[in-house]
Amino acid sequence: MTRFFLPALALALFAALPAFAAPRPPDIVVLLADDLGNADVGWHGSDIRSPHLDRLAASGAKLEHFYVLPVCTPTRAAFITGRYPIRSGLQMNVLRPESKYGLPLTERTLPQALREAGYTTALCGKWHLGHFDRAYWPNARGFDHWYGHLEGIDHFTHRSYDQAARPDWFRNGEPVQEEGYATTLEAREAVELIKRQPAEKPLFLYVAFTGVHGPLQAPNEEAVAAYPGTMNRERALLAASMTALDEGCGKILAALDETGRRANTLVIFSSDNGGLPPGRNLPFRAYKSSLYEGGIRACALAAWPGRIRPGTVVTEPLHIVDLFPTFLKLAGGSPVQSLPFDGRDILPVIAAGQPSPHEDLLLNSTPREGALRKGDWKIVINGFDSVQGTRDIATGARIPGGGAAAKARPREQKVELFNLRDDPGETKDLASVNPEVLRDLRVRYEAYAKSAATPRQLLKEK
Repeated sequence: MTRFFLPALALALFAALPAFAAPRPPDIVVLLADDLGNADVGWHGSDIRSPHLDRLAASGAKLEHFYVLPVCTPTRAAFITGRYPIRSGLQMNVLRPESKYGLPLTERTLPQALREAGYTTALCGKWHLGHFDRAYWPNARGFDHWYGHLEGIDHFTHRSYDQAARPDWFRNGEPVQEEGYATTLEAREAVELIKRQPAEKPLFLYVAFTGVHGPLQAPNEEAVAAYPGTMNRERALLAASMTALDEGCGKILAALDETGRRANTLVIFSSDNGGLPPGRNLPFRAYKSSLYEGGIRACALAAWPGRIRPGTVVTEPLHIVDLFPTFLKLAGGSPVQSLPFDGRDILPVIAAGQPSPHEDLLLNSTPREGALRKGDWKIVINGFDSVQGTRDIATGARIPGGGAAAKARPREQKVELFNLRDDPGETKDLASVNPEVLRDLRVRYEAYAKSAATPRQLLKEK
């Protein structure tokens, strides 16, 4: 009997010990600015102050080759599905007030997948993926909590800035009337959500800020006056709007610290596209709406204490479609779905210095233009960067390449080839001197273009 005594005693002692649960998956916080220029953050040398985001960038990884889409709706579709917007037919322009379509209901969304994995899912801010029918609203697409607006709004009245000026401010689908600057209110709601989140339950928080999108409005005149008189009025308004956004991010980060959640939180910051004047995208070419780098290479960062080394600079090409599969793997969620991802898990790139998992990146494809990147090389089809076009409805700034002339695919295609390592400003077209590279990229691009769904804007259907 003696030989059984020690094992039995060990089992008894083990049974008496408290049960230790496996560490829960990390919280995931995505902070998305609207129309923020790549050069309009402090860590890129801007005259606009962004101290909270600067510290966050220094604490983790600066993603210097992080791609989004040229305008709002395509970027948000790519983020929320992990798939290029050519798959959903949302690759062309933004949803307009009269649009009778949205993100197809057949698409599995990021909040749906994370909710299935045990997360609380919350959105504070702008949706812009379907407003004409409640089946397309955020709470129906996987968000447990939603506070904010469906389309672009005035920062103070919280009404759409089209001629109808419709109220567009909701909490979980119910209209609310509140006074205040939209960016400040969005950050306040995010802070409250963090503070009441149960410690044992992981949180996915997506804060899609109203700023710095037009109309150019500052929270108050004091915020404008805080910038030097050498700035013109429009630039100072933009700067004050960015300051409010940075302060909102600071409050969200402070709430993560106060609740003890920060150590196990992955934070991603990005813009949804390049800026419009008076925003700046230098050294990159062009502005929002363009497929040159100024329209699609975002100021972006990733921070996670203990997992992403401070001072990291990532120069591998990454894309916003990568966030869904990256988050899903961290959450332990199921990657199985009927519609395959275009994105890849990029945590090894950010946290361990591995190469980009992509052989190429589709930057977009529409009936009128497109672009693709492979390594240092980039092909641009019918690129435009002229400010001769229609005016942005909110800011009054001219949208590059807008107008009726840009809606039809030109009979003669302009095809350009750039080496982004040597020429990040895309000033030297190398198509004529690198025919083999051009041929390779064009074949790759055309394969994507042929597989693209017809833009829903052209179908005029759900």
